[in-house]
Amino acid sequence: MTSVINVNLPQQSYEIAIAPSSLDELGQKMSTLNLGKKVLVVSNPSIFKHYGEKTVKSLTLAGYEVASYNLPPGERYKTLNSIEKLYDVALENRLERSSTMVALGGGVIGDMTGFAAATWLRGINVIQVPTTLLAMVDSAIGGKTGVNHPHGKNLIGAFHQPRLVLISPETLKTLPMREFRAGMAEVIKYGVIWDAELFTQMEGTKHLNQLRYMKPEFIEYILSRSCQAKAEVVAKDEKEGGLRAILNYGHTIGHAVESLTNYRLLKHGEAVAIGMVAAGQIALELGMWTDRDSKRQNALIEKAGLPTRLPAGLEIEAIIDTLQLDKKVRDGKVRFVLPTQMGVVTVTDEVPTETIRRVLQSM
Repeated sequence: MTSVINVNLPQQSYEIAIAPSSLDELGQKMSTLNLGKKVLVVSNPSIFKHYGEKTVKSLTLAGYEVASYNLPPGERYKTLNSIEKLYDVALENRLERSSTMVALGGGVIGDMTGFAAATWLRGINVIQVPTTLLAMVDSAIGGKTGVNHPHGKNLIGAFHQPRLVLISPETLKTLPMREFRAGMAEVIKYGVIWDAELFTQMEGTKHLNQLRYMKPEFIEYILSRSCQAKAEVVAKDEKEGGLRAILNYGHTIGHAVESLTNYRLLKHGEAVAIGMVAAGQIALELGMWTDRDSKRQNALIEKAGLPTRLPAGLEIEAIIDTLQLDKKVRDGKVRFVLPTQMGVVTVTDEVPTETIRRVLQSM
């Protein structure tokens, strides 16, 4: 069964297609988009080992001239140095403005490939083929691309929408358990910020921490509901002028924690989980939402096997200082996404530093 979700944008709308065995159909689907014949598939060694041959074969059979390049795995390689290597490969293969980069992998590969495509020849086509849960429900959709700066996550980047997002759920079978759990953080996020029914359905599911205990129908359900939520928010606010900021729920403190641990200790979703707990507690302290909903959120995060406390040894003042480097800071004020009821959040820069400090100390 194929689910197709439209991301409706003023300049370049596109489809999110969720379908079993869809890697075999990649070349065929791309043929309908009127793209140039040169394609560069960007992946990492472990992902390419599992899915590279199938992807390249599908593209070749559709008449594309295909080259591939593997970047090292991991957030610490999400740098301008890696982008330079992609530029070198693009030059070697004479990629033109009508050419396409295909991101085959998780969020790191998707972000870097998107940024390289956004900046090569001032912008060429990019197709997102996410292979992790986090990328499927979040980072592959919406056109945010970028790399990290040593002092902050995703400080260097560009908006560059994909021409297509192709999701093949069976690629989750080769995803390490920890990566699957990290992706569940983003699914829970959608339940809190946009889709209370999704949250309730996850509450009623016995297992959230391992793919093997979850029915394929439920996996397709959380994929389609999460992608629909992201598509609706992006369609209303493509470049984060207002509403789209709600997608950063849990990310403000989460990004600070990632940065201070050099992107090595925690997966992105794990850091977001910690950030959601903190944001929920801040909202509770400010009287914005209820103790009951705060406990519901934290219980679901724990059921997904995700952390709810700060890593040992992390200095509270260092987190508070790092918050000032967040992309969402306006006029020196840190902007937080805070829940008001399940499925509804608000953005505010009126959070006292002392409240932040007290919440972090309790974690």
